[in-house]
Amino acid sequence: MEIGSDNVDDSIQEAEPTQPLDDGAISQPAVKKKTSCCTGLKVFLAALSFTYLSKTLSGIIMKSSITQIERRFDIPSSIAGLIDGSFEMGNLLVIAFVSYYGAKIHRPKAIALGCFIMSAGSILTAMPHFFMGYYKYETTLTAMSSVNSTSSINPCLVDQKDIGVSETLIESDPEISLFTGCKKEASSYMWIYVFLGNMLRGIGETPIAPLGISYLDDFAKEEDAPLYIAILHTIAMIGPMLGFLLGSLCARLYVDIGFVDLGSITITPRDSRWVGAWWLGFIIAGVIALISAIPFCFLPKSLKKPNEESNDKTSSDLSNIKEDNSGKHNFFISVKAVLGNRIYVVFLCSVLLQFNSFVGFLTYKPKYMEQQYGQSHCAMITFQSSLFSFSGLTSLPAVAIGIFLGGLLMKKYKWGLVGATKFGFGISFFAFLIGLLQFFVGCENHVVAGLTVSYDGTPVAYGENTVFSSCNSDCKCASNQWDPVCGDNGITYITACLAGCKASTGHGKNTVFHNCSCTEVAGLLSGNTSVTLGHCPKSDDCSRKFIYYTVIQVISAFFYALGGTPTYMITFRCVQPELKSLAVGLHVLIMRALAGIPAPVYFGALIDRTCLKWGRGSCGQRGASCRIYNFNTYRKVLIKFPLSPLYFTFLFKLGNKCPEYI
Repeated sequence: MEIGSDNVDDSIQEAEPTQPLDDGAISQPAVKKKTSCCTGLKVFLAALSFTYLSKTLSGIIMKSSITQIERRFDIPSSIAGLIDGSFEMGNLLVIAFVSYYGAKIHRPKAIALGCFIMSAGSILTAMPHFFMGYYKYETTLTAMSSVNSTSSINPCLVDQKDIGVSETLIESDPEISLFTGCKKEASSYMWIYVFLGNMLRGIGETPIAPLGISYLDDFAKEEDAPLYIAILHTIAMIGPMLGFLLGSLCARLYVDIGFVDLGSITITPRDSRWVGAWWLGFIIAGVIALISAIPFCFLPKSLKKPNEESNDKTSSDLSNIKEDNSGKHNFFISVKAVLGNRIYVVFLCSVLLQFNSFVGFLTYKPKYMEQQYGQSHCAMITFQSSLFSFSGLTSLPAVAIGIFLGGLLMKKYKWGLVGATKFGFGISFFAFLIGLLQFFVGCENHVVAGLTVSYDGTPVAYGENTVFSSCNSDCKCASNQWDPVCGDNGITYITACLAGCKASTGHGKNTVFHNCSCTEVAGLLSGNTSVTLGHCPKSDDCSRKFIYYTVIQVISAFFYALGGTPTYMITFRCVQPELKSLAVGLHVLIMRALAGIPAPVYFGALIDRTCLKWGRGSCGQRGASCRIYNFNTYRKVLIKFPLSPLYFTFLFKLGNKCPEYI
């Protein structure tokens, strides 16, 4: 008895006892109706869509947690980029093997195994949190750690103690000593487990794309395959949406929530020292990945192929494949055949340039939003900023619509390789032109005394160190600390000591410093010489530019996605059917190796070079986490640099047109 069919509707139609109800022979298809509804192509599509949702969810959780991981483990952006690239490293370990031999094995069960491994990797990523001590952030308020303390304190004298971690946490754990702070802590290397967990997640995700896509394309009608793939990627967009929301919620929760007195914490989610509950999102993503594996355990190895005029979806004109004596393709001969296909290689190279840009930009986009526009991605759950606080969230519906429409247009007009190429190129080039507008919607640097401006408010040259001034000359301040305070004049001071403050009131986040001599230099009209904790907020003009930036991102993302499905179909439609899994696998392998792994690392290294103020280590040395960047240089790194490869991509496509015989 045939178990599967190409879709559930056809199975039900075949099993309906329509006219000859009195014929006892018709009772047999009733069993087929019951089983085929669980094994049809649409059921596979639904299960694969949920798996895509799961993998994109965990991927966005990693992207949105990069900044939190960087601060928690005190690592530079380049190392954080290496952690992000470990996913691609794991993928590379098995992608070629899975892509080639995957078509010969039980593909649904191979996908199920991958989901189980992906779940284990996500949970392993979160494990370091449960073995590390409490998070200790640098602060100058060590003498004010007691919540019940109401006595005034002179910040100048506090800074003389030169203590770089929160004494609140030290007092809460008697086993921690101030004298052990200068020893290299074991937790300093715990980021390696995050690295390994993300790599394991990459191994688990390997069979999903090549085996899932080839399974769909094998058992779907040729004109339906683009629509199915568009539906798949459209539903997958729900994963990033949920990932951004979940990542934002976790980032707003303090990393050690439930274990420390939150009333004694002097930093807020908008502070560059804040670390949210980054680990929680990975646990949730791991559970969802585990659930996504279950349906594939019950799906068949193959389905009934649709009745078409020609079962061979390609002709021998596509490429000449040499066969061995047994009639089966040798692995290396197959690889040579795929890479010898000029159409495949042309689009592989062009997509590689694009992918380098996208990976580097998306990896550090949360940090860019925070640094450039003062929009912490954890603030998005508030009603006021829910629409515009993170442009990635607002871009995702546009991406989903663009992907779906691209597949729908390809199905309606039945584009071949030439038509799909022309459409994808034209739409992508238009999106590239829209992306150029991002240069005009950037904000200026934070106004920080001693870093971006002098104490009288005049700009200073990049890299010029003027943290000391005559207004704080009577204070013995440390220059390597970062505990910013904001004056009513709109100027941020690195510490209350460097602001020349002589007294304070309140405790925790509500601490206010008074008699700050440096605020008088900038000419406060109100005569108020007090400052509050935290850096000063961005101007209203910057908030408006953020809205413009979001609109540009949404429009650009829509048009890139609109041309995405036709371009993606070209990469494996230009090879023979038996090589589709290998073609998709090689595509993923090369993207991972030459873009997914190096892009976050070299983007992170470039971003590190724009740092104006580094954090502080436990012994007073320069830390590995940056507190504030030069926004103008940062914008060039994250926008101008990614757009350059896109420009060469279009030149590359123009010089390599698709031949008409395809």
